[in-house]
Amino acid sequence: MQAGAGLAVRMIERAGPLATVWLRLAFGAALLAVLRPAWRSRPGRDAWRAAVLFGVVLAAMNASFYVAISRIPLGVAVTIEFWGPLAVAVLASRRPVDLLWATLAAGGIVILAGGRMAADDLVGVAFALVAGLCWVVYILQGTRLGRAWPDGRGLGAAMLVGAALLAIPAVATGGAGLLEPWVLGAGLIVATFSSVIPYTLELAALRSLRPGTYGVLTSLEPAIAALVGLAFLGQALEPADVPGIALVVIASAGASLEGMRRRRSAIPEEALVLAD
Repeated sequence: MQAGAGLAVRMIERAGPLATVWLRLAFGAALLAVLRPAWRSRPGRDAWRAAVLFGVVLAAMNASFYVAISRIPLGVAVTIEFWGPLAVAVLASRRPVDLLWATLAAGGIVILAGGRMAADDLVGVAFALVAGLCWVVYILQGTRLGRAWPDGRGLGAAMLVGAALLAIPAVATGGAGLLEPWVLGAGLIVATFSSVIPYTLELAALRSLRPGTYGVLTSLEPAIAALVGLAFLGQALEPADVPGIALVVIASAGASLEGMRRRRSAIPEEALVLAD
């Protein structure tokens, strides 16, 4: 996911964020139409409704995130965006210790956002926060989509909806860069790395995972994004960015692991013995 985002930053420099998102979703929909066509599932009306709603979420989440990474470093954008899955993990619990995780995460986000109040950076921070809100809906709606389409074919339909929503804004803002061979080739790679592979696997996981547990599996994304930004994009972190990212990672892992521990302790001992 983050390797694809690193390549997307280079695409944004040539075609802009909306055109980059559109290529990602359009190529992703095309690949899935060939590999796993949605119409072969013969889904019902509720399944199609879930796919349409998920497509709207994909368009909003990715557009917001790409606007953010066009203005602020990749690692910072992913960390700020990460308030979304963390909120899902924390709100799934009612214990006082969860307030600690929320406080740590909020502190990390304030550290990252606080020093970036120049005009462009403020816009980037705002869009990263919006992307985090969309990530909350992505988790909840993704659970519904995964269960409505147990064979995973609904993702292609959702990507087609997202691509359709962004088509006109993408063409209007992408300009000549949208048709450059390098941009088109990179769009195919980004679609594979950032959409087709991770979304397919995430939807399969969300069919059996509780939304709160999802957080522990993504808790390292801010750190990975920071390393990708440093290695591939030359985006050196500010001294304060490192503890800010660390706080968010610790908070996410702590909240999710605590929830997993409590659920396991609620299982009867006989069931745990049989499971082992």
